[in-house]
Amino acid sequence: MSHPEPTNEQRRIMYQARRGLKELDFYIDPYVKLLYLTASEEEQLTFARMLTYEDPDLLNFFINQDSPDDEAVMALVNKIKAWRHAL
Repeated sequence: MSHPEPTNEQRRIMYQARRGLKELDFYIDPYVKLLYLTASEEEQLTFARMLTYEDPDLLNFFINQDSPDDEAVMALVNKIKAWRHAL
């Protein structure tokens, strides 16, 4: 499946998705490479909001130690986790 050519904004978000923790890369890298460009505009906006959290907070979301106030971000975290573990 070919992906659409990313816009400048999508490229910026994809660059921001590169994190400093391998544990986060396990989830975020495959999502960016395989799903981000074909996700709905709403999901892409939620993903951009998710990236505004600091790495330690994001890690806590992915390992169920904490959750963000933004329910859409938590739903996306859960979607990414379920998708990644189903691979």
